Amino acid sequence: MRKTKNLNWADVTPRADWINRRALIAGAGAALGLGALPAAARIAAVPSAYSTDATPNTLKEITSYNNFYEFGWDKSDPAKYAGQMTTDPWSVEIGGLVERPGSYGLDDILRNATLEERIYRFRCVEAWSMVIPWIGFTLASLLDRAGVQPGAKYVAFETLHRPGEMPGQRAGGIDWPYVEGLRLDEAMNPLTILATGLYGEALPNQNGAPIRLVVPWKYGFKSIKSIVKITLTEAEPRTTWKALQPREYGFYANVNPEVDHPRWSQASERKIGGGLFAAREPTLMFNGYAYQVAGLYAGMDLAKNY
Repeated sequence: MRKTKNLNWADVTPRADWINRRALIAGAGAALGLGALPAAARIAAVPSAYSTDATPNTLKEITSYNNFYEFGWDKSDPAKYAGQMTTDPWSVEIGGLVERPGSYGLDDILRNATLEERIYRFRCVEAWSMVIPWIGFTLASLLDRAGVQPGAKYVAFETLHRPGEMPGQRAGGIDWPYVEGLRLDEAMNPLTILATGLYGEALPNQNGAPIRLVVPWKYGFKSIKSIVKITLTEAEPRTTWKALQPREYGFYANVNPEVDHPRWSQASERKIGGGLFAAREPTLMFNGYAYQVAGLYAGMDLAKNY
C-alpha cells in the first residue's frame, strides 16, 4: 500500500470520498495519515463484525437529508438550524428500575465506553434508505453500568427539549419532548448502539449530537436523537409517533416489506444518492438484520405488532 504520511485536509477532497468503508475497516489511522488531523476532530474506534459490506453514503448526503423535527419539517431544516443547539456540557439522566440512577455526564460515559465503527443500513419509514458509518458503543454496556433491576421490561428515551435553540419545538404538531422506547431485549441486543460520531468524527448536530440511539433493524424514527433521559420501566412507554398516529406507527416499527404503511408500500425503497432515475431496491426483512434479530419476535404476529 502506498504510504500517505502527513496527509492533511487539503489533500482529501471531498472528505467523504476517501473515508470509505475499506479505509474505516482497515483502521485508517496510519494508512491515511489521520495522525495529521486535529486531535479534537478524531474519534478512535475499532472496526466491528456487525458492519455491512454496503458502500456508505457520502458525508454530505448523511448530514444534509435529515428528519429532526425539533428544527423543522423540511429535510434541509436540521442542517440549517441545528448549529444553534448547545451540546457541551451534556449529561444523560438514567432512572427508573435501575440500581444506580443518576445524571451521567457524557464525558464520563465515553470514558468507560468501547467505541466501535458500525456501518449500518438505515431505513426510514418514508421508504428511503442510506448506509451510515456510525461511531458508537452498545446500549447494553451503559444499561449494565446503571444496573438493570429484575422488574424492568422496557427502556424509554427522551430527546432534549430546548425551544430557544430548537425552533421546531416552538411550533405545533408534536407533543414535545420527543420520546421513544424499546423492549428490554431489543435494547440489550448487540446491534443496538448509542452513536456519538460518524465518519470518524463527532456526531453533527443535525444527526442527533451529541448522543443518539441507532437500532438498524427498525425504521429510523425509533433511533431517537440528542438523548437526555433514559428510563427503565415495567410497562410499555408512550412513544411519540404511536401517540400521534397509532394506526400508522406502532411501538415496534420493525422494517418489514410485507407490512405496508397505510399510505404507501414498504416493499421497496429509494436509496439516497442513487440518482434521479435509479431503480428502487427491494426492502429486506428487518432491514437485512433478520439473522440477528428475528428470534426476538418468534411467535408474534408482525402485522399486528407493527
